[in-house]
Amino acid sequence: MSAWPLSPTRTASTAEIVAAGVCGALAIGSLLALPLLAAAEPDEGIVAVSPADAAWWIVAALILVEAVALLWARRASGKVLVAVALVPLVHAIAVPGATFSLTTIAVSFGVCWAVLREPLRRLRVVLPVVVLLVAGSQTINDVRSGAALDIATITAASLQALAVVGIPLAIGLVLAARKDARVARGKELLALKREGDALIQAAVSRERMAMSRELHDIAAHHMSGIALLASAIYRQVDADPEAAKLAAQQVRAQSTTVLDDLRRVIGLLRDESESSRSVETLAAVHELVELRRSAGTEVELVLFTAEHELGAGVGPLGQLVAYRMVQESLANAAAHAPGANCVVEIDDRDPAHLSVLVQNDGAHAPDLGPGGGFGLIGMRERAELVAAELHHGPTQDGGWEVHLMLARDTTIEDLAEEPT
Repeated sequence: MSAWPLSPTRTASTAEIVAAGVCGALAIGSLLALPLLAAAEPDEGIVAVSPADAAWWIVAALILVEAVALLWARRASGKVLVAVALVPLVHAIAVPGATFSLTTIAVSFGVCWAVLREPLRRLRVVLPVVVLLVAGSQTINDVRSGAALDIATITAASLQALAVVGIPLAIGLVLAARKDARVARGKELLALKREGDALIQAAVSRERMAMSRELHDIAAHHMSGIALLASAIYRQVDADPEAAKLAAQQVRAQSTTVLDDLRRVIGLLRDESESSRSVETLAAVHELVELRRSAGTEVELVLFTAEHELGAGVGPLGQLVAYRMVQESLANAAAHAPGANCVVEIDDRDPAHLSVLVQNDGAHAPDLGPGGGFGLIGMRERAELVAAELHHGPTQDGGWEVHLMLARDTTIEDLAEEPT
């Protein structure tokens, strides 16, 4: 059995101090008001008790003892409740009279506090004991005050004891149930958030692992062959020019095979059920926009191009990243800002970079939740894969935009100088 602390302030919280203070103030205030009540209604049989009487100080001391005991309510609710319930018995024996009911105020506070702090099953013995103590104390007080010891007196005392314990018990159970519901709801929300974060991290990890594994296998297989052929070309370029030309053609064929395998791998990573599909490119953005228009979304496609093929110099993986960014951005706009007007802008004029911007206006304020948040994470993961820059955020008019800057693998000038 653990010992009680020497000082209640070591364990008493603000709630315990406030409860004890309110209980003591209420009882002392009622004790002070009794002489005024007796003077106002002398026919009610209320005995005037004033600070001039020793009984008044005894009752005040008992009330203070109860108030101080409540400061330990959190540490030992059941023990404190029984101790507080013994005080009315002391009152009934020492100074019986109309002030008896003032000592039952702390009992009601103690019951409510015990129910809030302890499960009801732990109080299954304490509560009946408290009822018996209050009923017995009330009976003794009534008998010593002049009432006859009969069934009526015992019944009245029992009913009063049930009221003293039952009413705060019901209030405490309601408050405890509401508290448990709030705690359970908070834990549920926290668990859902953690589960969502875990699913996002698991999805990102699987995506990274699949990409790194497949890309490593392809690169290791083909690039090792290309390195050997390049070494042969270096040795044969003077001694055997024809063999060097043949090796150069083989390097070109190996490079083409690498690109084809990369296209197939990216397709597998994005949809395992369509292993033979081709990788979407910037040229397919027009079809994507038309598909969104047919679904009811107002989408405008703006192209700024020069005298070259759209996306020239941007590798297939980079073009896939741009396509997926547009696709995800339009999907997010439809989900979080339905009815907003969208603009897809592709600027292909910079010789070194390609810019892709997706923007929706502020006519329909974007709703950022609820949502898993994986769309933006996926965009950033893809952008980092091709060393691109991705920026997203609200616009000045209250809309939302996503901006992707892709570096070209080959500049436009170098493409123009390549022999056809």
